[in-house]
Amino acid sequence: MKRFIMVSALASCLAANAAAPHDDMSVSSPDGSTIVKVGVADGKPVYSVEHAGDTFIQQSPLGLVTNLGDFSSDMSLVSSTPVAEVSDSYSLPNIKKSHVDYTANRREFTFGRGDAKVFDVIFEVSDNNVAFRYMLHPQGETLCSVVEREATGFGMPEGTTTFLCPQAKPMGGFARTSPSYETSYTLDDATGKNGWGEGYTFPCLFKNGDKGWTLISETGIAGDYCAARLIGNADGSYTIGYPQQGEMNGFGSTSAAVSLPGYTPWRTITVGRTLAPIVETTVPYDVVRPLYAPSKDYRYGKGTWSWIMGMDSSCNFDEQKRYIDFAAAMGYTSVLVDALWNTQIGYDRMEQLAAYGHEKGVDLVLWYNSNGTWNDAPQGPRGVMNDIVKRRKEMAWMQKNGVRGIKVDFFGGDKQEMMRLYHDILADANDYGLLVIFHGCTLPRGWERMYPNYAASEAVLASENLHFSQGSCDSEAKNASIHPFVRNTVGSMDFGGSALNCYYNGDNSPRGSRRVTSDVFALATAVLFQSALQHFALAPNNLDDAPSWAIDFMKQVPTTWDDTRYVDGYPGKYAVIARRNGDEWYIAGVNASEGPMTLELSPEMIAAGDKVTLYSDDKDMNGSVKEVKADKKGRVKVTMPVGGGFVIVKKMNPVSEAE
Repeated sequence: MKRFIMVSALASCLAANAAAPHDDMSVSSPDGSTIVKVGVADGKPVYSVEHAGDTFIQQSPLGLVTNLGDFSSDMSLVSSTPVAEVSDSYSLPNIKKSHVDYTANRREFTFGRGDAKVFDVIFEVSDNNVAFRYMLHPQGETLCSVVEREATGFGMPEGTTTFLCPQAKPMGGFARTSPSYETSYTLDDATGKNGWGEGYTFPCLFKNGDKGWTLISETGIAGDYCAARLIGNADGSYTIGYPQQGEMNGFGSTSAAVSLPGYTPWRTITVGRTLAPIVETTVPYDVVRPLYAPSKDYRYGKGTWSWIMGMDSSCNFDEQKRYIDFAAAMGYTSVLVDALWNTQIGYDRMEQLAAYGHEKGVDLVLWYNSNGTWNDAPQGPRGVMNDIVKRRKEMAWMQKNGVRGIKVDFFGGDKQEMMRLYHDILADANDYGLLVIFHGCTLPRGWERMYPNYAASEAVLASENLHFSQGSCDSEAKNASIHPFVRNTVGSMDFGGSALNCYYNGDNSPRGSRRVTSDVFALATAVLFQSALQHFALAPNNLDDAPSWAIDFMKQVPTTWDDTRYVDGYPGKYAVIARRNGDEWYIAGVNASEGPMTLELSPEMIAAGDKVTLYSDDKDMNGSVKEVKADKKGRVKVTMPVGGGFVIVKKMNPVSEAE
């Protein structure tokens, strides 16, 4: 892995000293399609973003407000560096694309007041992405500061519509566990709103009229800063908002403390004429770096978990043993043992269960409460993960018994104190060779690259809600057609779905929530939802009551991908995404529109006359699998009923190069 900065030919013609403020204050992407312009308007630092000749972010404010001063106004643009090319090449097994070659143009703009330099704004602009962050200079002999808020804004062009997830108020919901990024999206809504009064969780998707799409998020937060949200303003603009005071039961600051010189997280903007750059972006990982080396070669893959069907009572020794047998029969390599195992199984019998799993080639992943003092959730183990001494002792016990990883739940918001806990849990877990999944949690922000043992986060209205309410089941297809274009674009998503039970209960009997989507839909979401470690909502009875072709598919479907491509879709209506593992492409789609949908697909990975395997539904949502042949134009015709889906599996031609 290497990184270098190369001064471009144009920049090398400039004088070695910084450019004067009256020079062209812009930086473009390597292909010239995306342009960021930076300046000062009435003493306020500003920027704008253009793509393919159109404005995607109107002139918007920059700046910081700190305990050392308000640096959002009465500022001047002091200098800028020459444009430099930034290149990086890296491989990650646990994101949407296993190898990334990143190229961007970088420029740093220094803003000051009087004779003092106050902060730099560092921009890296790749072909469809803008990433920027602040570097706050020391002020005299002061070497630390508190950033109280940012002036950073995002002005949307007239006619923009929104696809946003409202931020929940703190200390609400189940056992006072919110906010946990688990609210329903508003789709194709107007600007000028502010969610439920608290803004919106990242990532945030906008449709720029007929000109294209904009995705806004952030990346690069360890324990060194708070996480942020997006605040909507009445004029249609949006600004960065720091955490709510009530988070963590009111404990901790909503500001960020930094040593000087100090950096903020990266704000990221992805733009495109279509949704392809949104789906395919790797910017959350491009601008961050690993924080430590992996302590082992971490294994991902597929697993089972009883809780999604059987709830808390299923977390007993005999049922977990049955799920280990089920995982082994499926060829899966892990079982997630959920809440209350410490009291309903106990540590001694858990050691026996882990040993039994190893005999079957199946590892355990164990659930923990993050608590702490920021929720009332009674599920245990409690009071372990928030205490460094207890945490490391527990992790040593897990390492001794060959536990693969942990799932830590019920976090308390986005304050810097809480972000530090995520950071500490991950770093300690790596010392003991443990993978980490977070639930009831914040959005991952570049963590797949920053933390080698990070597996995934929930941060979405996930599969548990399908068990809890019929309304969630009725909305399953709609939500599934949103996540590939919003939540899952910037980080691994632990959804825990792909159920083949007709009913969400332990014996698949006609009671409780009823699944209204098809079996093929379930297979499609196994591809659409990206996470390298997935515990599917399958049950042992599915070996007998689910179609054999569906079980065979779920045995074989990968969870790690070498490439990801957008094919078609519209958030909330339908989604078609292609992913490649080795020499096989999986093209998956789901339909949430108002009626049946027929598509003639001609994705670039299918050529004229190619034979492919097609999993599809008939009009009554009865699924089947068959071999079909692409026509002379490389098209494959698929029809999806509402709540249905399809999967095309295409093996690459032997003479073809890897995509």
